[in-house]
Amino acid sequence: MTPRGRKQPLYDQLVDILTEKIEQEYRPGDLLPSERELSERYGLSRTTVRLALQELEQLGMVVRQHGRGTFVADRSAQTTNLLQVYSFTDQMRSMGRDPKTTILEFTELDADKKLAERMGVRLGDRLFKLKRLRTADGIPMMVELSYLPVRKFLTLKRPLLDSMPLYEIMENVYNEKIRVAEEEFFASVARPSDAHLLDIAENAPVLDLVRTTYNMSNEIIEYTLSVARADQFKYKVLHQRLP
Repeated sequence: MTPRGRKQPLYDQLVDILTEKIEQEYRPGDLLPSERELSERYGLSRTTVRLALQELEQLGMVVRQHGRGTFVADRSAQTTNLLQVYSFTDQMRSMGRDPKTTILEFTELDADKKLAERMGVRLGDRLFKLKRLRTADGIPMMVELSYLPVRKFLTLKRPLLDSMPLYEIMENVYNEKIRVAEEEFFASVARPSDAHLLDIAENAPVLDLVRTTYNMSNEIIEYTLSVARADQFKYKVLHQRLP
């Protein structure tokens, strides 16, 4: 390996080399050489190679899938725009991708102080708790944990959730028309349980999202906490100067 800067750590030099190859030679979805192959090719230890790949993952340039290898991330405009629409299913379909939702948990619970404050309900009010894994074309995209007021969706059962997107159920089955969905998001790192579900490394970059959905009467009908893969999402903000 030819050093590009003698004072650079070895893994930084490998990051530079692989970055150049990703930008000039590889395409999104291409499989990178294995850790062993990179170690032999550049005369580096497996530990050094692993550090370099972790750095590239944190930069959003590669995706590491356990048991499969390291792939070049798709950072094109086809990544999901968080602010374009509030429906994951609708947006995936609009992009020509095949969305799928796996229900991981569906239970009832009493609203604690925090949930009561966030949802504008009384302490102890019954809530549905819905945890879902969202995928597109078989790729895990986000884990969502949603809370819904039971009094708004009294007859809601899992078979219905399995058969229709949640927002279609709200509007078409329960006539809860959505007025607005507010969403906040911030950078974070993947916790072990989320990393496992999203098929990424622990501490890989993710986006934490908090969404509050209101009906036409300005009542909160959904409060959702999501963890999204940073390599699969982007956000866009439009600043418009008022006249």
